[in-house]
Amino acid sequence: MAQAIEVEQNVGVLPPRLVGLMVVVICASPLVVGAMLAPSANGMGTHTQMGLPSCGFLQLTGLPCATCGCTTAFAHAAHGSLLSALISQPFGALLALALAMMFWIGLWAAWSGASLAPVWSVLLTKRVVLSWVGLLLAAWAYKAGAVWLAGG
Repeated sequence: MAQAIEVEQNVGVLPPRLVGLMVVVICASPLVVGAMLAPSANGMGTHTQMGLPSCGFLQLTGLPCATCGCTTAFAHAAHGSLLSALISQPFGALLALALAMMFWIGLWAAWSGASLAPVWSVLLTKRVVLSWVGLLLAAWAYKAGAVWLAGG
């Protein structure tokens, strides 16, 4: 009688410690960059310190794009000025906080070897993703209103 060959269930799956380390690096990178930048006083444009051009959407329409102010919000958050981050760009501030939280979760997974699958199963649901899209759109409306009220 031929013996059945056992096939490993986790073929192609990255080790949890490596996944945790990848999460740490991915989440820490924008926060470290934000810490190295001086937040722009007008609430957007901080990204130009990295040699990037000014927002083309803003130049074309006079209104900010959906992510205008996110780099400034990250810089404020990385410097510990969460209120300034929220005022600059609420979505950017929330994203910076979410990345900081995921940094610590990733560090825990890298250290303990725990799987992040339960975290992904909660964070990658349709409801959570659509909530983030809704937050982005609401923050865009807030930022556009702020720029419009300030006179462009």
